[in-house]
Amino acid sequence: MSAAPRSPARRRQDSEHRLAHDVDVWVATASADGVPHLVPLSFDWDGEALLLSTSAGSPTGRNLAATRTVRLGLGHTRDVSMIEGDVEVLEIDALPRERGDRFAARTGFDPRAASTPYLWFRVVPRRVQAWREVNEMSGRELMRDGHWTT
Repeated sequence: MSAAPRSPARRRQDSEHRLAHDVDVWVATASADGVPHLVPLSFDWDGEALLLSTSAGSPTGRNLAATRTVRLGLGHTRDVSMIEGDVEVLEIDALPRERGDRFAARTGFDPRAASTPYLWFRVVPRRVQAWREVNEMSGRELMRDGHWTT
């Protein structure tokens, strides 16, 4: 038997906790011709956007740069936050040093030191959903059009 469903406010609190404390997120993209691609990447959350980095030539890097949209899966399958966001692409030296240092400290990886060209991808959430099981499907939308609903 599953636990009673959480309130939308509690789901938001749990999602924000994951954003603040988790380090990795599933990143789902698609190419211009619709070929899907899914990879885990490390991220940093500054309270308004997730910062990701990957090789400019990777399928994920190419897809993010081309489509400027992404879907992220944070957490486990039975406690997930799904985030749809708009992507801003930044050259590796365009980010303020402090922000890059924060990313490196949190993730244990500094793409500025990579031997292949990397890019930063700043993801601004526009839709967030969170649920654990079927009893939380109702009320799972916590953010719509970039604004929290709770």
